[in-house]
Amino acid sequence: MRARWTVEELARGQWRIAVTELPFGVSTRTVLEDIERATNPKPKEGKKTLAQDQINLKTVLLGALDAVRDESDKSSPVRIVLEPKSSRQDPAEFMALMLAHTRLEASLPVNLVMLGRDGRPRSKNLRQMLAEWIEFRVETVTRRTRHRLGEVDRRIHILEGRQLALLSIDKVIRIIRNADDPKADLIAEFGLTEVQADDILEIRLRQLARLEGIKIENELKSLKSERKGLRGILADTRVREDLVVSEIEADAARFGDRRRTLIEAVAPTTAASRSVPDEPITVTLSRNGWIRSRQGHGLDAAQFGWKAGDAALAILETRTVNGIVVLDTGGRAYTIRGAEIPGGRGDGVPVTTLIDVQPGARITQALCGEPEQRFLVAGTGGYGFVAAFDDMVARQRAGRAFMTLEPGEEPLAPVPLAAGLDHVAALSSRGRLLVFPLAEVREVPRGRGVILIGLDEGETLSAIGLATATRVVLHGTNRLGRPAIVAVEGDELAKHLRRRARKGSLVAPKLKLTGIGREA
Repeated sequence: MRARWTVEELARGQWRIAVTELPFGVSTRTVLEDIERATNPKPKEGKKTLAQDQINLKTVLLGALDAVRDESDKSSPVRIVLEPKSSRQDPAEFMALMLAHTRLEASLPVNLVMLGRDGRPRSKNLRQMLAEWIEFRVETVTRRTRHRLGEVDRRIHILEGRQLALLSIDKVIRIIRNADDPKADLIAEFGLTEVQADDILEIRLRQLARLEGIKIENELKSLKSERKGLRGILADTRVREDLVVSEIEADAARFGDRRRTLIEAVAPTTAASRSVPDEPITVTLSRNGWIRSRQGHGLDAAQFGWKAGDAALAILETRTVNGIVVLDTGGRAYTIRGAEIPGGRGDGVPVTTLIDVQPGARITQALCGEPEQRFLVAGTGGYGFVAAFDDMVARQRAGRAFMTLEPGEEPLAPVPLAAGLDHVAALSSRGRLLVFPLAEVREVPRGRGVILIGLDEGETLSAIGLATATRVVLHGTNRLGRPAIVAVEGDELAKHLRRRARKGSLVAPKLKLTGIGREA
């Protein structure tokens, strides 16, 4: 949910922002408190100095915002005035910054678990819900039309029998008076059906008078016209869909009202970085959780120094305006902005000073990418799925739930999807390799995913990678402990090609396997 605001032009090219509506549950006081907390921060509990992210946010906001006033009164129940530091700022970028760091933009959780046509509760997005609803409405109209057509056919059948009896009313009366079995004689004499004969025997004679004959003729004409229309609806899919549309439009005209909630895309998470120079940086994260950045790309990794007993967990090339995502052992995803990571040649800072890692968890993976870039993610329990980088991005320091892991499981390094690599290679801790089509892996924003490889008790998934159906490259160490790679292809690869969730087969190379990848 987002506030509504307008740009008010002032003299000499100056401008200001006037906020006139706030999200549900947000007051002018809470917005002013957010701004005060960001521009005049206090050290966090247990800390003596400000954290780096607090310093960065304070610098960015004070560089953009000059003054804020609450001008709400009786004529304007909500009116917050924001004055920029410089009129040369772009109003849209200025507001993107304010939306990202105040409750001018707030989230509203919506439970989209629904009972579908199969009767099972499942979470569905709006497109799926609408598609299922439309399908339901079309089927409802079809069933309703068939039911009505059956009623019309039965009524026409009855009226045709009455009309036939009316034309020979004297003969009908004589048969009814004199016959031992009038029903059978009526059927034999006039070619009626049992339904028609029973109807004639049950009605009163006055219903077959001349006036009733006119009514029968008119009703028959109306019903046959309706039957023609009903058959047309059942015969043409487009006609049924048009009928569904017209009914929905009629309901909207009768029951609908003007939309009152502003629904828009979430403000870009990099809004706070607009005032930060867009520069290339290389981020290093150690196994013990120390993080730092250096200017530029293509740096020699051999020149990076580490504390005693520590080593590299990830070396990522990104930009100051972008963020990196780290995963902890509980499957939670955290986002660290590039501009917040200290630079220099020192050891950096503990990653826990930039994010609030869950108690008992530790950082185990790190990655960067474009928002729409897709990754294959999996845990050591053998489950995995495909997700976009943007699905991992968290706006809060406490991160967001991303992977569902069982106790003892950990996430493996996410693998970016690449053109031409249409198969998944899964390697178990006991050296069994399974290769199957990537299309068998479901794409979801978060969760546990599907079974990638079948595991025996005590066995884990040790590595995942992308490959083709003709060649898989395995990494490992030889008997001397030196890094080595081996390509599995041809007949050797054929025995590993299976469907997803199978157990795979042992790999023949005499290597201690450590991973899956390419030669480069």
